[in-house]
Amino acid sequence: MEPLTCSVSDLAPLFGSTAANNTSSAAATAAATYLCSRFSTISNSLSDTSHAVNNTYLLFSAYLVFAMQLGFAMLCAGSVRAKNTMNIMLTNVLDAAAGALSYYLFGFAFAFGSPSNGFIGHHFFGLKSIPSPDTDYSFFLYQWAFAIAAAGITSGSIAERTQFVAYLIYSSFLTGFVYPIVSHWFWSGDGWASPTRTDNLLFGSGVIDFAGSGVVHMVGGIAGLWGALIEGPRIGRFDHTGRSVVLRGHSASLVVLGSFFMVRVVRV
Repeated sequence: MEPLTCSVSDLAPLFGSTAANNTSSAAATAAATYLCSRFSTISNSLSDTSHAVNNTYLLFSAYLVFAMQLGFAMLCAGSVRAKNTMNIMLTNVLDAAAGALSYYLFGFAFAFGSPSNGFIGHHFFGLKSIPSPDTDYSFFLYQWAFAIAAAGITSGSIAERTQFVAYLIYSSFLTGFVYPIVSHWFWSGDGWASPTRTDNLLFGSGVIDFAGSGVVHMVGGIAGLWGALIEGPRIGRFDHTGRSVVLRGHSASLVVLGSFFMVRVVRV
């Protein structure tokens, strides 16, 4: 919201201020000064209210996106064998923990470290110089929730077939390097395909991503596809003909409950 502006020199003539009458000029100046002070108070109040409303909506959206982690955890737990349930739940916690550290140190800078080139950002490492007039911690939290969502998508694709250390390396690399670069291309104002750039390289119009369907879900889906191709099928999850083994009742209920938590929120 643009702040309200007021100038004493512009208001004073409205009260009959003239150079020939010092008394009326002083009174008009005093009245104009008083009104301008009221305008400044109202402007500051509206600015603070607008900032609070915007941040509340942004944080609420971040919590909704983070709720997707619950969906991923329960969906994956219902899709694996009972003996591997603890392992798959731990990998979802690892996404949030390792992803937070890598995104804090490198990822946010690669994604939104403006000014930068069209490929990758190079400011705000370790959230240095934040908060700033354009960025604060609520925006970082919102983008971190998207980053770990991209990593969580892949965890189900390679479930029961990945060692803990290997998944730790994957999760840190995806949230700290791969996903941030892609999000920089489309969501940062400096990105080569950003719709806010008049000289963007994608048909002159750029990309308008809806709810992270391309930046988040496509990155996670492609990473999961390659992981599944490299790892191969889960032993014991499919029979000798390649058909899926029927889920037990409690596992099926977790799949349904996980799907319920797979919420999508329109990007602010």
